[in-house]
Amino acid sequence: MAFGPYSPDAFFAKGHYARFDAVLAMYHDQGLIPFKSLSSGEGVNYTAGLAGIRTSPDHGTAMDIAGKNRADEASFREALFTAIEIYNQRMGYAEARVNPLRKMAHRVVSRMEDERIEEA
Repeated sequence: MAFGPYSPDAFFAKGHYARFDAVLAMYHDQGLIPFKSLSSGEGVNYTAGLAGIRTSPDHGTAMDIAGKNRADEASFREALFTAIEIYNQRMGYAEARVNPLRKMAHRVVSRMEDERIEEA
């Protein structure tokens, strides 16, 4: 289910975002600035509509702390696992739509063969 649109300043400032599983922003600054401020190391930025999968940690490149042994990898780990989850969902979706009748027929034949083996 989708709701909105909402004015981003009030939506984020008053905590309305907490009632949703995801937020879709039409413009970079409209969603990413409050997202980075609120996600505190656990957020994942996902760019939808691409052929490939693009996720990134909420902190971006964090070049200001690169090489200083101060980085927290939690958001990177979340971005990586989210990318894997999206990939698995896409593969499951594609597999489920590749000739479903053939798959059903194969399952029926396999069951019939299993039953014959058990009877013997």
